[in-house]
Amino acid sequence: MKKYILIVTVLISVTIQAQDLNSFFSKSDAFFKANVKNGRVAYSTIHKNQGDLNSLLELAKGISVSESDANNYQAFWINAYNLSVIKGIVDNYPTKSPLDNAGFFDKTTYSLGGKQITLNDIENKLLRAKFNDARFHFVLVCGAVGCPPLISKAYLPNTLEAQLEKQTKIALNGTFLKVNTKKKRVEGSEILKWYKGDFTMNGTKEFDFINKYRTEKIPSDYKLSYFTYNWSLNKQ
Repeated sequence: MKKYILIVTVLISVTIQAQDLNSFFSKSDAFFKANVKNGRVAYSTIHKNQGDLNSLLELAKGISVSESDANNYQAFWINAYNLSVIKGIVDNYPTKSPLDNAGFFDKTTYSLGGKQITLNDIENKLLRAKFNDARFHFVLVCGAVGCPPLISKAYLPNTLEAQLEKQTKIALNGTFLKVNTKKKRVEGSEILKWYKGDFTMNGTKEFDFINKYRTEKIPSDYKLSYFTYNWSLNKQ
């Protein structure tokens, strides 16, 4: 009898967790659709009415995801990161840049997925360190103009692979690179510099990674340098 009760209890717990995770994805999707346009965030509007954002983060607090279930895990933490960046901006609003707020990335903690965690730890310990996927850099949005654009929808487990591919292509065919064919030079976002190891894993070269996603391939004899990151707030 006790064994039966235990099994039922576990099944109920798993069901509730699944429902909470699905609810988190659904409500995140609605939130991004309502507050993000062309990669810019309506911080002023969110600041005036923080109920939806706070409700989402409260829901995220109790969700448990396992890295063995990679799509749910990655989608949850990518959305949690992007929502927490918005929360950090809103808590300090008005502000001109996330860098104007001390400890924004490495000191301020958020209660998410049963953890007290910083933005840097989500990016570096929960995602990059576990999956070795450089495409994370094109979906984790730090609240600045120099970041990849924040999409007006949630990252969902069943569409995650396609979303990672799409956002990487958008960035590397767009604002992350400035190509000068006359001088045979390429200027890239400093993200490519700061995380060079991610783009050169397994002996690949930076242009190998870039050209995988570029419509117009960059010749191997071009020189790569980096332009200064724009930390201005990505507000509407």
